[in-house]
Amino acid sequence: MAIRLDRIIVVDIEATCWEKDPPPNQEREIIEIGICPLEIASGELLEKESILVKPKQSQVSEFCTQLTTLTPAQVNQGVSLGQSCSILRNKYISHQRIWASYGEFDKRQFQVECEKKGVRYPFSNRHLNVKTLFSVMYALEKEVGMAGALEHLNLPLEGTHHRGHDDAWNIARILSQLITHQRKSAHD
Repeated sequence: MAIRLDRIIVVDIEATCWEKDPPPNQEREIIEIGICPLEIASGELLEKESILVKPKQSQVSEFCTQLTTLTPAQVNQGVSLGQSCSILRNKYISHQRIWASYGEFDKRQFQVECEKKGVRYPFSNRHLNVKTLFSVMYALEKEVGMAGALEHLNLPLEGTHHRGHDDAWNIARILSQLITHQRKSAHD
């Protein structure tokens, strides 16, 4: 199946987390999928969406709520991982497009959780790691976090950090800068 080169689907997930180790019989699970499609030709951010995902094997801890602002009640209103993956495939055609995240965590978490739960993986095998790409493009000595990349580009962080849809939006802004800056440099 040919990959569509019209958009990059920028994704950021939030997952259950604890200050230390997870409690007995609990494991990290996706609780929010933030999505921001980026039009490749223009570098335009098209929209942002948050899909809340109800965890099966864990609870949203107080630490997790403090970090993400997501409460157990909000997350319990979410859809299943299978339903959220269907939304990604049907609405965003994620299985036929390049997708991007900041680092490898999101990719690994999706792979592990989809396999464990018997859910069809929603993405193509074309993944862009924006964290590494940013560091390479700016010849940094080491990779920086999303907030550091925004600071480097003199862009303010928009929305709430550690909310999937806002982080996906900010990651897409970084990626858009990398794409459009490279094109400007090529034409100068």
